[in-house]
Amino acid sequence: MQLRRHVLTPWSVCAVVVALSAVGCTAQPTAGTSTAAATPPSVATSPAAGASSTTGASSASAFNATDTAWILLMIPMTERARRLTDLAPSRTADPALAALAAKIGAALRGDLRRLRTVLRSSGVPDTHPHEGHDMPGMVGLGTLDEAAAATGPAFDRLLGEALRAHFTQSRTLCAGERAQGRAGQAKDLAAAIARRTTQQLALLDELRPIRSATPGGGTAP
Repeated sequence: MQLRRHVLTPWSVCAVVVALSAVGCTAQPTAGTSTAAATPPSVATSPAAGASSTTGASSASAFNATDTAWILLMIPMTERARRLTDLAPSRTADPALAALAAKIGAALRGDLRRLRTVLRSSGVPDTHPHEGHDMPGMVGLGTLDEAAAATGPAFDRLLGEALRAHFTQSRTLCAGERAQGRAGQAKDLAAAIARRTTQQLALLDELRPIRSATPGGGTAP
């Protein structure tokens, strides 16, 4: 049997991304979403789908357009955030922020490995549809340039704001994938990323008030 693979152009990827963002934490598919993106949840667990959320052995036929569009967006988003955290050791004078950035960077590297593994399972090639794009929540190329030229409090502010936007948008996209995706392998990864993102955002929230309350120790949120 020949597996059916979704061919995603940059335009079709962006269309599904809009649906992912729109669904947010809603448990039901958004009206107007394509048939592939709005596959009933029962398909994800049926034997015909060939997907198991516990075995992680989803076949290419189990992935719908939402799954692959989510992966193709999360890879560059995660890569941009990783590049930003890599700048922290040489740009910040705050040891606590440097330690947090290192922890976040390590988690992002792990997410990238898992995202690429799931992408290979989907059978869809990474055509880099968002190459050079600055999507909502994604660390912008301009922000990376600014961060590379900044030090101390100026860098700390850029890092905090960009990571907060990344975490917020990642959670929204992961919620959309969990609601409208079909492949158990992708949906399980979305759940794991969402949980970790929530924890990382909480750590950032804890650190910034401590820093801003320390005399001369940082910038206000």
